[in-house]
Order: sequence, then C-alpha cells, then structure tokens
Amino acid sequence: MSHAPVKPGAAFAFRKTMTVAEQAMFTGISGNLGGLYVDAVRARKAGASNMVAFELAVGGLATTCLSQLGGPTRRIGSIALNFAAPVIVGDSVEAKAEIVSVSGDEATCRVTCTLSPSGATVVDGTATLVPFAKA
Repeated sequence: MSHAPVKPGAAFAFRKTMTVAEQAMFTGISGNLGGLYVDAVRARKAGASNMVAFELAVGGLATTCLSQLGGPTRRIGSIALNFAAPVIVGDSVEAKAEIVSVSGDEATCRVTCTLSPSGATVVDGTATLVPFAKA
C-alpha cells in the first residue's frame, strides 16, 4: 500500500463550539461525573462561569485536523497534549495541526487549540502520524 506524501508546513484547522449536548454525550462515553464537568453550580462555586468542557473532548478536536493531514492511509501513532487553561461549555475553539517534520513514513505534528475569537491558547502539544499498516 502506498502512502500519500506528507510535507512539512502542511496544516489544517477546525473550529467548533463546545455544546451542552456534546458535553452530555462525552459524559456518557467517558463515565466522568466530576462536578466541574457535569454540574454548573459546582463549576461556578469553583470559579468557572459554566461547566468545564472535558479536556480530552477539546483535545479531540485536534484529531480532526490530524486526520485531515494524514489522509486515508495514516493514523495517529502518538499524541501528547498540555492543557494550559480550561475551556468552558459554550466557548468556541479552533484546533490546528501542522506537520513540522517527516522521517520516512512518520510525520511529526504540532497541535494547538485556541479560544475563538481571543486566540488564547488552551491546548498545545505534539503528535505523530504513522501509516495505518506497513506495506
């Protein structure tokens, strides 16, 4: 199986608003019933303006970008994310992934998530794209 070439500098961005309905779905998927994530009153008592969006749901937006960069023959081989600040349910987030280097069939990417429209970084990290299966 041949793999489409990936090149340093290629980038993809994706923006979405973190909704209450998706927060409820992610609660069911993850089983996380932490008060910051499922109870607006508790979140407000902790200093948030509303429930806090699940960090992995926010970071998961970057996987959309990585999938677009990798195309149909690549998958995420690794991902390391730093969560610089909480995202509140109702916030809009722009995720971006950019290929920074390529070694053989493996591409190293920088990933970021920023609040829109302020541009404040809420997630940053790295990921690798690898072939789905070796030829």
